[in-house]
Amino acid sequence: MWGGTIAAVLALLVLDFALTRRPHEVSMREAIGWTVFYIALPVAFGVFLWFNNGGTPAVEFFTGYLLEKSLSVDNLFIFMLLLSAFAVPAALAQRVLLYGIAGALVLRGIFIALGAAALATLDWAFLLFGLILLVTALKLLADAAGGHEQELDVNHMKSVQLLRRIWLVTDDYRGTKMVVKEADPDQPGKLRRVLTPLALVVAAVMATDIVFAVDSVPAVYGVTGDPFLVFATNAFALLGLRALYFVLHAALSRLVHLAYGLAAILAFIGVKLVLHWAHGIWNGVPTIPTAASLVVIVVVLATVTLTSIYATRSDEEKETVADPK
Repeated sequence: MWGGTIAAVLALLVLDFALTRRPHEVSMREAIGWTVFYIALPVAFGVFLWFNNGGTPAVEFFTGYLLEKSLSVDNLFIFMLLLSAFAVPAALAQRVLLYGIAGALVLRGIFIALGAAALATLDWAFLLFGLILLVTALKLLADAAGGHEQELDVNHMKSVQLLRRIWLVTDDYRGTKMVVKEADPDQPGKLRRVLTPLALVVAAVMATDIVFAVDSVPAVYGVTGDPFLVFATNAFALLGLRALYFVLHAALSRLVHLAYGLAAILAFIGVKLVLHWAHGIWNGVPTIPTAASLVVIVVVLATVTLTSIYATRSDEEKETVADPK
């Protein structure tokens, strides 16, 4: 299962890189087609688990996948800000996202391995993961309640500052190239290697992947303790992120209540992890079954989606009344 899944993930990444070899703007039809494909894959995988391994791992997989997918939608906001801040050409957007996804898969693999080792050897790891999610939930809730809009200053990002100190950077993009050779004004007749802005935005995306992994991996470990299922849910959720970005690009601004929903979900999973830790100390402490987690995630996501649509529709109606033209 490990070998087959990793081989399939690598094959899909190679396919994606081949498809983005020639930069082009992604049409809605293309984005929807690939989104449907990347949703059908985990559904088929979950059905396979159901018939091959039983209902329990299948339910854990679907719950973890839905959790990771909902968290990845929030991550798309950051990707949108990064692409805008770096003025990434529309034709190169999918290549940037693909580099970010590839980097995220590697980082998630490392975090998953570390998490599995911690849970196997440290009894308090469940408590630590639970507290991380609770703190994250409180931060999301505070930001949402305070009406803080996400802002991004790329000049203050450590990864960008480091690269600019080490290498020179061109003023414009050079297709999909991250490093190019230019004439060295200090040494006539010689060429020097310089970075393109694409290298900076890719470094920034991968740096944010580390932050995403800190929240994401503990969250899915709250659903299942099987490292394989944790990896599978992360892989399937991330692989479809590139196409989903273009499908949801216009709709992301309307999900105004998404942060509240994610805060509620992370807090719920955090409480579940703390209860699991407490149950190991005293059997009288109740635990939350995976099926209940799946119901909570579905209900919360459906609720915040509906309330977001209603809230933004009301705003649009007010704008229409104010400006009938």
